[in-house]
Amino acid sequence: MDSNFKLSQITAIMLGVRDLPEALAFYQDQLGLPVIMKETEIALLQCGSVILGLNRGLANQALQIAGASEVVFQVENVKAAHSAMKAQGISFVDEPRQVTPAHWAVHFRDVDGHLLSIFGPEGQA
Repeated sequence: MDSNFKLSQITAIMLGVRDLPEALAFYQDQLGLPVIMKETEIALLQCGSVILGLNRGLANQALQIAGASEVVFQVENVKAAHSAMKAQGISFVDEPRQVTPAHWAVHFRDVDGHLLSIFGPEGQA
């Protein structure tokens, strides 16, 4: 392997979306991510040190690209976040469950069907 470079962190994750205003409503209004840039075909939202991009152009390529993805959001308390998100109208595809000795996770989907999850300590409901 060439040692002239080293990947140190993920800076951004880009998701293809069919309807940018609908996707923005989900990520900004329901998940509470702040918008840092918005144009007609793309919007960027801040999530800690990672930028989440919503891109209409990528949705057009989705049928031609093989593979699956999941965006995982860190939370301090999975059970509390799960309850609060359900109260915001988010539907989950499973129930919170232990995935490592110290961490729990639960999955949901955005308006375009992308698999998302929250991950962290179990906490109290």
